[in-house]
Amino acid sequence: QNQNGNFVESSSFGECWAIIYFYPKDDTPGCTQESCEFRDNLSTLAAHNVKVFGVSKDSVASHQKFAEKFNFNFDILSDETGALCE
Repeated sequence: QNQNGNFVESSSFGECWAIIYFYPKDDTPGCTQESCEFRDNLSTLAAHNVKVFGVSKDSVASHQKFAEKFNFNFDILSDETGALCE
């Protein structure tokens, strides 16, 4: 699920490339910097048909706060079980 509680499936990506980056925890210095770099460069990536997805084991609620605080313009996916992270 993304930060809005919607399920995201790779079949919905269409004919694009995807950057899926994994990080340990929302709103920590390194993770925030990395996520903001993707946010700030998303228009350039989108022009090359690239979508960005962040993934961590944090909850949907945590992701929602993190995404709102930093105005992220891409999906952050919740993997509370750790299955995707593994």
